[in-house]
Amino acid sequence: GAFNARRAETREGIEQTWALNHLSPFLLTRDLLPLLRASAAPRVVTVASAAHTTGRIRFDDPEFRRGYGGWAAYAQSKLANILFARELARREPGIRSNSLHPGMVATGFAHNNGGWVSRAYRVVDRFAITAEQGAQTSIHLASSDAPVSGAYFSESRAVTPAPQARDDGAAFRLWILSEGYLD
Repeated sequence: GAFNARRAETREGIEQTWALNHLSPFLLTRDLLPLLRASAAPRVVTVASAAHTTGRIRFDDPEFRRGYGGWAAYAQSKLANILFARELARREPGIRSNSLHPGMVATGFAHNNGGWVSRAYRVVDRFAITAEQGAQTSIHLASSDAPVSGAYFSESRAVTPAPQARDDGAAFRLWILSEGYLD
């Protein structure tokens, strides 16, 4: 995932945070559905973030064409990750689909922004966990035999996400909105 302090677009004209953090895993998963359905014990693990707690899906302007805020765009994309995992679990009961918060991981997150944002995250990185530690919940979800699907995890345990991440109506609307980008 990525955080962009300033609004930018992909070459396709889609806001970068929305494209990278949400639409990319949505498209990849959608394209892999035939293989996943044919697999034994298929799983989709979606990396979200605790940042989802401040997010809301701007169904009327998901790309922040009006009033861009880097953190708001990031939080929205991470909320979208959780809603996507929930809706995938509902639509595809034969596929285990879960999302997770990896923790604050020292991966160079937000260093792409330059200026004070980059400097601030370089300080945060000093207190962050390693990439190996951050990968533990993803590894747990990819390898666990627990028959859990549609859940949100942190530190390899199912935890309750924010109320807006448990809104099945929003998850359904997000799926339809996301498919509209892929036509």
